[in-house]
Amino acid sequence: MPPVTTFLIVANVAVFLAQMAAPGLVGPFALWPLAAAAATGGQVGWEPWQLVTYAFLHGGFLHLALNMYALYLFGGSLEQVVGPRRYLVFYLVSVLAAGLTQLLVTAASGSIYPTVGASGGVFGVLLAYAVYFPRNKLMLIFLPIPIPARVFVLIYAAIELFLGVTGTQTGVAHFAHLGGLVGGALMLAFWRRSRFLR
Repeated sequence: MPPVTTFLIVANVAVFLAQMAAPGLVGPFALWPLAAAAATGGQVGWEPWQLVTYAFLHGGFLHLALNMYALYLFGGSLEQVVGPRRYLVFYLVSVLAAGLTQLLVTAASGSIYPTVGASGGVFGVLLAYAVYFPRNKLMLIFLPIPIPARVFVLIYAAIELFLGVTGTQTGVAHFAHLGGLVGGALMLAFWRRSRFLR
């Protein structure tokens, strides 16, 4: 296990345990919509640090387990390709992009609920994995047929977009997932442009 992937998994598990011991952590560290303070009478509200801290909180053990398993599967391979420092920057950019997307979506919809989870960062990592390992075979849980990673990501993104637009699966920040994926794509494009300019 490369160092940054190991750190992220350990940090997420540690924060989850702290969250179970002190549920009050969700209030100040989850990602709240910009209008939350006005809607709740100042009980909770948006703060800048939440754009990072929300990604270390989770809604339950299964939520945590799925995200950390994905980081273990895809993050380690990506980190070995791009290096620890660039991998960490890439992950954080994906997390920030997912958080900003969620703020835009909740502002447009008027919804007031907190967002937690590393899924935005994981989606960015999944995209990068598909770029660097496009022919590696992956399987969707409900479709146990091996498919190339690049096709897997396209199908997964289409499903997330469908669920987000239709509101079929409530309680999941589908557009935040897509925001993490777009943030990862922009970071990859920036890296490639930087190499070209050199």
